[in-house]
Amino acid sequence: MKVTPRIFLIISCSILAAASARASSTTPPPGFSNLSNGKDLEGWWGAGTQNPLETLALSPEELKAKQSASLDDLSKHWSVRGDELVSDGEGLFLTTQKNFGNFELLADYKTVPQADSGIYLRGFPQVQIWDTTDKEKFSLGANKGSGGLWNNIIKSNGKYPLAKADKPFGEWNHLRVVMIGSRVWVWLNDQVTVNGSILENHFDRNLPIPPMGPIQLQTHGGEICWKNLFIREISNGEAIHTLRGSDPEGFKPVFNGKDLAGWSGPLDCGIVKDSNIIWSQGKSGTIYTKEEFKNFVVRIEFKLPPGGNNGLAIRYPGSGNPAYDGMCELQVLDDHYEKATGDQIDPRQAHGSAYGMSPALRGYHHPIDEWNYQEVTVIGSTIKVELNGTLILNTDLSKVTEFMGSSPHPGKNLTSGHFGIAGHDDPVAFRNISIKSIP
Repeated sequence: MKVTPRIFLIISCSILAAASARASSTTPPPGFSNLSNGKDLEGWWGAGTQNPLETLALSPEELKAKQSASLDDLSKHWSVRGDELVSDGEGLFLTTQKNFGNFELLADYKTVPQADSGIYLRGFPQVQIWDTTDKEKFSLGANKGSGGLWNNIIKSNGKYPLAKADKPFGEWNHLRVVMIGSRVWVWLNDQVTVNGSILENHFDRNLPIPPMGPIQLQTHGGEICWKNLFIREISNGEAIHTLRGSDPEGFKPVFNGKDLAGWSGPLDCGIVKDSNIIWSQGKSGTIYTKEEFKNFVVRIEFKLPPGGNNGLAIRYPGSGNPAYDGMCELQVLDDHYEKATGDQIDPRQAHGSAYGMSPALRGYHHPIDEWNYQEVTVIGSTIKVELNGTLILNTDLSKVTEFMGSSPHPGKNLTSGHFGIAGHDDPVAFRNISIKSIP
């Protein structure tokens, strides 16, 4: 994901915010709040390297007991020195009691030779901070600089920073981190070091980062000092604008926002209003682009009513049921469908799933009646679905051999077809639909 004009705007605002933050360590920039009260460790507790999902699964009583039990270790290794939080490089990691979803984090730090530290995002490692002059760690990438997502396995996925921006020992470094879904942007001393890369789940590479979790300051091997720790929670609307930015070259709109020109099928099922396609309540059918696509990426925004049910027709032949006669129907469904309707669903019916074939992960929707942003990539027999910045489906339909209800999907091997919207009676809304063909 390239830096878009939207991201450049954030960078510009960040420079002003960062300057304000560095000028006064007690007054956060507008929209931000302090993570440290400047007096003691209130609001923090101590956690180690365990999978944060284990902590998130604790009952409130269990969590409170675990947090209380950690305070003795914190008092031995962490202290407040003036406006600084100081770690001696040993013991548990300083961890926020509050969990965060999408956020912007500002932090200043300075450290010492041979120290190795970082910031865990939602409890997952990490934005790397280390001694970039330590030759013994050059083989691990220390000479490339701090500010990368070092625990990522895929080197091209932000593991190493895009620029070496560390200041000499004894000087303060300024970090800015933006996290939306599983995607992360990092600026070290106002230089971009990570540009929208997905933070991999260090504890289970098959799962994405959960939607909520704490901020952790890692302590490891040497003193590190922190100050100007400010955080701003990002709204869902801002998250969509940041993730999408301006569609890069190659994408073209397939919905003009005014009418359904360029579309076929039962067009009376789609009402165009306020630049949205709103499905006609009580009607079922599939409307689809006149143009056909082979390999492609589609960017789309949608909004669901309670219990809302719809779908995206992938490589639809122009007739029949898109879930069976097309390559697949990607579900567009209320993430709390069971609660809203009282009906139970198969995992292969959940939002983002290739209906009846491959289940998607749940829990990454924005609330009902708020817009969501989804990007779907179709190459050969593979499909990826990224919802609000988190990959929820990554499947190869050619390898699917078990089907819901033992119903065959004769169209799943289609290599080209139309893109469509497959409505099922509910007023689901869509907007900003654009597609890029992949050669």
